[in-house]
Amino acid sequence: MTFRERYMAGDADFDEIFELTDQWNFGDDPCTLREFLGLTAEEEDIWISQSDEALEEYMEQEKKRKIFFTDLDGTLLNDQKEITEKNRKALDAIRRQGHIVVISTGRALPSALKQARRLKLMGKGCYIICYNGGQIYDTEHEKLIFQKAVPMELVRSAFDDAKQFGIAIQTYTDTHVVTEQDNDSLHQYVRIQQLPYLVVDDVVKALEHEPAKVLALDYQNPGRVTEFRQYITPRYQGKLDIYLSHPALLELVSPGVNKGNAVRFLCQYLSIPIERSVAAGDAENDLTMIQAAHVGAVMCNGEQLLKDHADYITSADNNHDGVAEILERFIL
Repeated sequence: MTFRERYMAGDADFDEIFELTDQWNFGDDPCTLREFLGLTAEEEDIWISQSDEALEEYMEQEKKRKIFFTDLDGTLLNDQKEITEKNRKALDAIRRQGHIVVISTGRALPSALKQARRLKLMGKGCYIICYNGGQIYDTEHEKLIFQKAVPMELVRSAFDDAKQFGIAIQTYTDTHVVTEQDNDSLHQYVRIQQLPYLVVDDVVKALEHEPAKVLALDYQNPGRVTEFRQYITPRYQGKLDIYLSHPALLELVSPGVNKGNAVRFLCQYLSIPIERSVAAGDAENDLTMIQAAHVGAVMCNGEQLLKDHADYITSADNNHDGVAEILERFIL
């Protein structure tokens, strides 16, 4: 383990950094001092530009830093797609303390960004997991830090299967929902997500690059979504992961793309031990996130599948400050 890892775990005193620096100076290790010690770029900058004391103070603050992953619909947002005042204040409080807030959603990035701006969860310490883990976005530096797409041939195949089955299906460009059929479910979806859409003759020709996910949907008859899941699962075994984010929404993503793996990636990327992670969710697509986080909290309005794997189940639902309840118990 590096000095940083041991220090964050409470297994090393700060003064050990000086002994290790001497060891590196007089050794022949080809890595940089920052790599040798395991420091982040920001920690190295503070050490160089300020002082030993400033670095120690900063690392002490980091040692207490936690990361909170929250789903949007049915979790952070109420049934009117709004955030309660108590939830907002609790999020503001953990941000002031230096903790990280991550929106974790099945929504497309443009829709998730609109929500993040509306919720004022942008800038330093705020990230977005979107497309159920297909992309991870750094809102401070305005860039993707992770993405994994669905191969184009599988996009075409899924659209053909959906047409044969008789169910709506769509995918995404960087800005639009894209589909080959105009239908009521499409209009309901884009109204909820506040996204523009394109109806095209050939979805593959309309895409500039492979998309983060494909979505089958039927708001009018959600049972058809479950039937379609049963229909396609055997033929995409090992090629796509398929799960529900809502009774009417079936997610098709590349293998290994899920919120749980996104939790692990972001904790490692930010050098935050997984033991300091808390996650909140309510639906099937939140299951891997609930299992990956150290504290997996499930809304009392959530699905039973999640409750069976929860470390904590809220007393309050998404309409009555359930997220604030989680933050007050595990972070504040």
